[in-house]
Amino acid sequence: MELIRRAYDLALSAHGDQKRLSGAPYISHPVAVACILVQLGMDSESVAAGLLHDVVEDTKVSLEELRRLFGPEIAGLVDGVTKITKMGLIPYKSREVQQAENLRKMLIAMSEDIRVIIIKLADRLHNMRTACYWGPEKQREKALESMEVYAPIAHRLGIRAIKEELEDLSLRVLDPYAYKEIESSLALRREERTAFIEKTKKIVQDRVAETIPNVYVSGRVKSINGIYRKMFIQGKNMDEIYDIYAVRVIVDTVNDCYNVLGIVHDMFRPLPNRFKDYISTPKPNMYQSLHTTVIGKDGIPFEIQIRTWEMHHTAEYGIAAHWKYKLGMTDGHHSHDSMEKRLEWIRQILEEQKNSADATDLIRTIKSDLTPDEVYVFTPRGDVIDLPSGSTVIDFAYAIHSEIGNRMVGAKVDKRMAPLTTQLKTGEIVDIITSKEARGPSRDWLKTVKTSEARNKIRTWFKREKRDENIMEGRSELERELKHNGVVLSAEEQELLLIRLGSKQNCATVDDVYAAIGYGGIQLWKMMPRIREEYLKTHHPEPPKELVSHAQPAARKAASGVIVEGMGDCLIKFARCCNPLPGDDIIGFITRGYGVSIHKKSCRNVPHPIASASEPERWVAAHWAGDVREEFQTTLEILANDRSGLLADVTQQLYNMRLFIHSLNSRELKDGRAVISAGITVNGLDQLQSIIGRLQAVKGVESIRRT
Repeated sequence: MELIRRAYDLALSAHGDQKRLSGAPYISHPVAVACILVQLGMDSESVAAGLLHDVVEDTKVSLEELRRLFGPEIAGLVDGVTKITKMGLIPYKSREVQQAENLRKMLIAMSEDIRVIIIKLADRLHNMRTACYWGPEKQREKALESMEVYAPIAHRLGIRAIKEELEDLSLRVLDPYAYKEIESSLALRREERTAFIEKTKKIVQDRVAETIPNVYVSGRVKSINGIYRKMFIQGKNMDEIYDIYAVRVIVDTVNDCYNVLGIVHDMFRPLPNRFKDYISTPKPNMYQSLHTTVIGKDGIPFEIQIRTWEMHHTAEYGIAAHWKYKLGMTDGHHSHDSMEKRLEWIRQILEEQKNSADATDLIRTIKSDLTPDEVYVFTPRGDVIDLPSGSTVIDFAYAIHSEIGNRMVGAKVDKRMAPLTTQLKTGEIVDIITSKEARGPSRDWLKTVKTSEARNKIRTWFKREKRDENIMEGRSELERELKHNGVVLSAEEQELLLIRLGSKQNCATVDDVYAAIGYGGIQLWKMMPRIREEYLKTHHPEPPKELVSHAQPAARKAASGVIVEGMGDCLIKFARCCNPLPGDDIIGFITRGYGVSIHKKSCRNVPHPIASASEPERWVAAHWAGDVREEFQTTLEILANDRSGLLADVTQQLYNMRLFIHSLNSRELKDGRAVISAGITVNGLDQLQSIIGRLQAVKGVESIRRT
């Protein structure tokens, strides 16, 4: 306490009269962070660093002074948190690239001392609790970052309390209507729910206590974000979610856990395929429990979780429980081994990223490898392989070993031959068939795999084994992308472009750049917008201001993609009611004060015939310019037979075509079909027809129409 008191005194004097946005004294924030760390059971050094975490960044106290007063350990923790906090936005870089670079720094800090990220999680949690004092834009930015980055990290570290609260606080900002709907629905049933949980707790307690000593029974309700994921992502209603209610039984030993399982299955009817044994097969974050879903006499399904006290501390506090154990709650060797397993994934991610030329691969790694949804599949020998939900046979093969994936020619899932693209389910036994004569992985596998580990191993194989083929593929792809973007370069200009790309991607020669493009190390489609922008600046300079007034009207209008007959310099805008695309028959309408609005001739707002309009003189002939380089937004409505993975397959096709997706949502119809609405950017009717053709190849798609 003496150490913590000294840290508080310094923080109080250093922050002085500083205020939070709420008007509260600034010291209230570090105190709140320290309280969260105490609740997690962290050590004194972490609590002291929590109190001091903002002094170096926000006050005149230097890191050297902190090191002199509190020693290198606490100063190092404060420095680590400060570095993470300073990972701000850099104007000339995209949000995704910045987030990726910041994440890499954060992972390095975590690998050096995991307490840094736990303090940062406590800091972010308190900031999200007081997010109402930020402006709307900052609220959404921080909520999205918390949902996409910090909550998954908290999950992987096993800190359930922080993960769930961060998700709920973020959801309240990102989808306030859905949050309110679920909150209201839970509130309507609060008394009924409380009575049900209390009655069930008593029944279980009385029955189990007859044969098992020291039983503790508690109840819990699923988090709002947990309900949201099942309602709005899996398309379920509240009555179809079986684990909204849960009863938790905590006992002394592992044997007691399995004995309790037998008792509750004797008391209630278990639902088939709803039993999970995470004791014999822990989750990657070391979570252990028995889960079973049962139905009581009143017909309400609920989940029962059975665990020991040590498992309970691990489930609630995750890696933070290590410091409790370090103080003597269990032996140090077990604690060290558990700690090493928990940190292994950080080192693995950092190692994989060394082979990637694209920083944004890290974002996909975080979002796929740290996803809360995992599947557990078995090798024929009974070894358990855990993978992110949606992983395929290919991911499984590479998770075992690189050579298994590279030499794979087929696979059996539960003793039946299965395609390599089969998405795996928990409990399946997968047998990989290999051959020494195998030609190696296919490039198409890169579009199918879920895990970054498999993706990087496939790229490494192509990088090592197929250099000549990669160079040819890279040269071809570069030409395709340049042509698609209207960029025409001389041989000298193209070589300069490749040298510039190579300097950024650690490629020594032009052939190295072509090879990197070929095996996917350089993802050219991401760089093309910048290349096209620079090309237009140098090859299509703006005309001098004194000559602008003499420009021909037709040329001015061609720049907007449309020529309005009989009109000179006027503002062009495209009607949202029909979103016309190059290739559509169009007509113009002269608005009052907003220029000419362009409609499709078939639009419902265009009168037929024009003479029947109240002001026919305002409708004017228009046509597309010969070479339109504009991009346009349009929306496709896809009708398909509903099935698992439909939305993922549609999204994958759009992603493969390198399209910018503005919006994507789906809804179920009562007849077993689904409607997917996709808002995308296209450059004309020809490209749109190509996109529709590709989407019609998706299994189950019946029809596609442009709305």
